[in-house]
Amino acid sequence: MSMSKEQKEYLIKIKKNKIFTIGIQLFIVLVFLLTWQILSDKKIINPFIFSSPKKIIETILSLQQNYQLFSHIFTTIYETLIAFVLGISLGFIIAILLYEFKTLAKIIDPFLTMLNSLPKVALGPIIIIWTGANTKSIITMALLINLIISIITIYNGFLNTDTYKIKLLKSFKASKLQILTQAVIPSSYRTILSSLKINISMSLIGVITGEFLVSKKGIGYLIIYGTQVFNLNIVMSGIIILIFISFILYELMNLLEKKLLKEK
Repeated sequence: MSMSKEQKEYLIKIKKNKIFTIGIQLFIVLVFLLTWQILSDKKIINPFIFSSPKKIIETILSLQQNYQLFSHIFTTIYETLIAFVLGISLGFIIAILLYEFKTLAKIIDPFLTMLNSLPKVALGPIIIIWTGANTKSIITMALLINLIISIITIYNGFLNTDTYKIKLLKSFKASKLQILTQAVIPSSYRTILSSLKINISMSLIGVITGEFLVSKKGIGYLIIYGTQVFNLNIVMSGIIILIFISFILYELMNLLEKKLLKEK
């Protein structure tokens, strides 16, 4: 089936708008980097404290040669993905339990709020004692950060299910399992997929927090190491690498969300 002239013009307009948006974003990044480099070269800002794009590139190349940079990147991504899978899986299961057992939800609700507000880094020493100074403690820290958000997001999605759909299924004597699988979960499909993007970001934050406390590998470790030896080029390089990792992981979740929504 061929497209009409109006449809073609509409698609071209969308494509042009997308190219324009990406172009502006790249322009902003280039202007920022160029301004940063000039200010550093002219000593308007302290190059020792703020570094510069040129020094960061040199430092990243040096890190790969001397500190096995890709090994650190892989470690951080690996820990993040484990925490992400655990967080979204447990969050989904617990959200279902809270939805099905209203009394349980009322009992747990204030505790979820308190845990969500609690700075998780304060639990760091306890986590280290319980799980040891190893990867387990890092993943546990990440799980504490992403799990509560996942539970709250998915559970609220369940609560926003159209009540008329539920009443209709009940009128046909549908079981709780049928209502859950045929109305509640499908209606919350977008919310569940959106929670993936939140969860991956929270997982990365949790992993870096854990690596700050106890690690011998990872981007968080490199940042702490740079701080200890007072080499701010390493610190800034670690931050830039984290920005790229965060962007890539977020975009992967974004692509996954679009693909799954398209299939549905």
